[in-house]
Amino acid sequence: METVAAIAAVRARVSEWHHSGQRVAFVPTMGNLHAGHVSLIEMARRYGDRFVASLFVNPMQFGPNEDFAHYPRTPREDERMLRDAGCDLMFMPEVAEMYPNGAERATRIEVPGLSEVLCGAYRPGHFQGVATVVAKLFAIVLPDVAIFGEKDYQQLTVIRRMVLELCLPVEIIGAPTVREPDGLAMSSRNRYLSAEERRVAPRIHQELTRAVGALSAGSRDFAAIGQEGRNALAQAGFQPDYFEVREGSNLDPAQPDTRHFVVLTAARLGKARLIDNLQLRL
Repeated sequence: METVAAIAAVRARVSEWHHSGQRVAFVPTMGNLHAGHVSLIEMARRYGDRFVASLFVNPMQFGPNEDFAHYPRTPREDERMLRDAGCDLMFMPEVAEMYPNGAERATRIEVPGLSEVLCGAYRPGHFQGVATVVAKLFAIVLPDVAIFGEKDYQQLTVIRRMVLELCLPVEIIGAPTVREPDGLAMSSRNRYLSAEERRVAPRIHQELTRAVGALSAGSRDFAAIGQEGRNALAQAGFQPDYFEVREGSNLDPAQPDTRHFVVLTAARLGKARLIDNLQLRL
């Protein structure tokens, strides 16, 4: 595996692969990799002849009171994990390489509508930062296909809309959420949980499962389903930001005739803000 920090080096290597007719798959990450990331890597290898991963903690998607400075960084462990997974190229740029004029003065990409709801309502500017850095990474790597986890369902939806509306020539693939045996979605932020909080955390998946069961049984009282989920999480010790039933394709509020549901939640438990979702197709 080759590790590079310069944009020019990535472009040169990918250009060689494309000129030889090879298909390039890409997984952008913020590092601190875990088994959930490995599942993205394994899927990427099924979709491309060559595989590129990026490790970049993007300052633009962190709010002023969020954990950019303390976000866990484990570059050596990440490098080993990627090498073991068969990665061909690891792109690990510095902030100055990605934002030569500083993140505060960088050109930005906005995906209206999708960016202000759900997590966007609690993290203003977050999805602007996500859309901007992903668009830049696509312009650098020029992948044929890119893989994103479905755990970050709103992020995946934002990126799909951005790619469609900017006519970017990259196929977006969503990879299923990878879970611990007790149902907790794997996340880099799980390490913020204390031992007691870790025992409580799977309640998120339990409540999502209950909500999907209600929808499957025919309930269309979406407000009641959401309220029950928020109440149950609060009683378990969480501080829920939201627990909502949405249309799976565009995150609009679900309707009685919706056929693709997604139930999404974000809740704080101690120092960790956990997000998760479950889908239901009828």
